[in-house]
Amino acid sequence: MKKIWKWVYLILVLLFIYLPILILAVYSFTDSTNIGAIRHFSLHNYATLFMTEELRNMIAGTLLLAIGSAAVATVLGTMGAIGAFYSRKRIGRLISTMNQVPVVNADVVTGFSICILLVVVMRISKDTFIPLILGHVTLCAPFVYLAVLPKIKQMDSSLYEAALDLGATPFRALMQVVIPQIVPGIVSGFALAVTLSLDDYFIATYTKPAMFDTISTYVVNATKGSQTTIKTALWALSTVIFLLVIVTVLGMNLYQTRGRENGMAGMEKGAKG
Repeated sequence: MKKIWKWVYLILVLLFIYLPILILAVYSFTDSTNIGAIRHFSLHNYATLFMTEELRNMIAGTLLLAIGSAAVATVLGTMGAIGAFYSRKRIGRLISTMNQVPVVNADVVTGFSICILLVVVMRISKDTFIPLILGHVTLCAPFVYLAVLPKIKQMDSSLYEAALDLGATPFRALMQVVIPQIVPGIVSGFALAVTLSLDDYFIATYTKPAMFDTISTYVVNATKGSQTTIKTALWALSTVIFLLVIVTVLGMNLYQTRGRENGMAGMEKGAKG
């Protein structure tokens, strides 16, 4: 019975998640203007994607925003996870509980709240990009926290105390003992933060400058218009993003697998020694 449910789940995942993306990828390599009849093979959509200045600027701006906000969110989320782990149990539980609220909160509420606070109350102009960047950092940091905390709980905490006993400063012990042990969690959190930033629509809608578009806001606006060439070029963009996600996930899994193998090899070597 369990095997049947496993196959049912696998089929549903393939049918409702991967099949639509596969269909979109197929159409991105044709000269079709609508999803329906497949016409001739063509790279026109990809040529339009990378040769249209408007699309190139939109993609570059979105990537810069995603990487920058993810970097800040990774630092904050990692610091929060480390602080919660080494705090008293009551304080640690309080931090974890507070971190859960933005995770389950609707993005539209987060985006509107940040807009009210920064733009209306504090009168920070959207043209400074500060509301947009802070909005994405607020969106991503709690997820980095969730990615890093399990790795901290798995590490050997006695090594940090041993480093302090040997005369290392808390900062040096943190950088040379704690951080190397949780690098896989930090990398996973950063990759997740980049993905969340790329995918965001509501926070960007409420906080972005009027003349700036992320991929999500651009796609929504483009699908409402009548520019067929731009619409079909977005099929190619979706395919490229999906391929990048696959490569990133495979790379992260390979990195973590090698890390576990190296760790086990080190333990075996230490045991033999």
